Amino acid sequence: MEAKKAINPAPLGLSGFALTTWLLSMVNAGWFPGADVPMVLACAFAFGGTAQFVAGVMEAGAGNGFGFVAFCGYGAFWWTFALFVEFFAKGVQGPFVGWYLLLWGVFTTYMWIGTWPKGKALMLVFTALTPTFYLLAFGALLGMGGLTTFGGYLGLVTAALAFYLAAAEIINESWGRTVLPV
Repeated sequence: MEAKKAINPAPLGLSGFALTTWLLSMVNAGWFPGADVPMVLACAFAFGGTAQFVAGVMEAGAGNGFGFVAFCGYGAFWWTFALFVEFFAKGVQGPFVGWYLLLWGVFTTYMWIGTWPKGKALMLVFTALTPTFYLLAFGALLGMGGLTTFGGYLGLVTAALAFYLAAAEIINESWGRTVLPV
């Protein structure tokens, strides 16, 4: 009898992160108005939040602490973002949102350091994500829309890198060899 192969949950988590990040970043970059955020929220609840969290729990079962913390952490980020915008944002001032984003930048900074001994593609995702959070944070803290716009564009780069890594993991596994280097 053939041994059952373990499923790699990373492409699911990366895809949920990439797609949701891309959608929100299009709004932050000014490509679409804030009125389009409900589509981001739906994606944040389902794909960015739930699918990433499921991938994180699967990573824990596989003994991958980094994958567990990253996917569960950013899955929770998307849940908190969607819950905040949909239900709790009324009356909250921009500087406090800035602090929320700044603290996610701190989390992302030490996650980025954790990528240094890992594959270069993963390190590049976090290399782009780290300043994205800081730009969005200081945009909100200082009321500087230009920083938010720049953060939106860097978020698009982050999402593209995460899409690449997800695609590489799926394609390389399917072909049984490295088609897209990571």
